Amino acid sequence: MSPRRTRRIVEVIAIGLACVLGVLFFSTSTFVLQQFSTPSGSMEPTLLIGDYFFVSKFAYGYTRYSLPLSPNIFSGRIFGSVPERGDVVVFRLPKDDSIDYVKRVIGLPGDRIQMIDGQLHINGGPVKRQRVDDFVGESSCGGGIARIKRWKETLANGVSYLTLDCQDNGFLDNTPVYTVPSGHYFMLGDNRDNSTDSRVLGQVGYVPYDHLIGRAIKISFSIDPNWNVRYERIGLRLH
Repeated sequence: MSPRRTRRIVEVIAIGLACVLGVLFFSTSTFVLQQFSTPSGSMEPTLLIGDYFFVSKFAYGYTRYSLPLSPNIFSGRIFGSVPERGDVVVFRLPKDDSIDYVKRVIGLPGDRIQMIDGQLHINGGPVKRQRVDDFVGESSCGGGIARIKRWKETLANGVSYLTLDCQDNGFLDNTPVYTVPSGHYFMLGDNRDNSTDSRVLGQVGYVPYDHLIGRAIKISFSIDPNWNVRYERIGLRLH
């Protein structure tokens, strides 16, 4: 066999391997992990504007929203697993299923959720919270750089996270009791006074199980408004 023909065969094999690897990478990124970005401050201080983060699609199984372009080829979930209270999740907005939202799971099916004087109550009892050092950030409450009250909230299952309290007597600091329907979840943003979430029934409301895309697991990249890389945030696990 001539050297030219041998080289051509090697090139064809190399191209074929590259195609296979590309398909495998695409399949993995599409069906196992997907990267999302943070467009707003509704999940601060957990997620900052400019954070990019990985979402595990495998965590809750797959729905049509797990697929590119969300084709309506099946209903329900495949390999389904339910989220835990406190998970940070990406889901499709029930009012417009072309829009992705990221919030924290607070209410499970059958739970009763209420905000009283800015404190979260689940099933009639207040969720434990502890005041910690103020958060200093930009646009967290819709303004410039400011000091903002920060709380450590701990759920009954032991999951802890930080929340922001932009103002006393905020618009959503006192709410009616929300009873989560079967097959649905109640979502809250960690930036409690600057988050449109399940407390606003006309815009978000209760999120159906089959609208969950996956669980946010780790920050992959982060850049501040001045285009400086926030290296200290890369690799942080989300909880």
